[in-house]
Amino acid sequence: MQYDKDLKSEHKDLFIQAREFLLSFEGIIEAKKERITTYFNAKGGICHMRTMPYGIDLGFLKGTKMKDDLGLLTGKGKAIRVLPLKELDKKAIEYYIKQAIVINSKK
Repeated sequence: MQYDKDLKSEHKDLFIQAREFLLSFEGIIEAKKERITTYFNAKGGICHMRTMPYGIDLGFLKGTKMKDDLGLLTGKGKAIRVLPLKELDKKAIEYYIKQAIVINSKK
């Protein structure tokens, strides 16, 4: 399971800090899946997270619908945009998470 691999990574502390921060948002639930750990609320998916060689990636599942005034998101896929992090950036995470929650509420 990817979650177990993330906890064995050299970036496990960053993963745990980000995990705790994500779960601090009201209504956010965690799903530990075989290939990735996903976070969602009652209205749908928010993001997924995994460790990487440089830190962690937060993949916002509806990232193409989000504003990126911070200019931190990467990717060119049809839906997902990724926030790569080498250290915990609560302001950036909060900026994107709040947008994802609003996007889900418009379903």
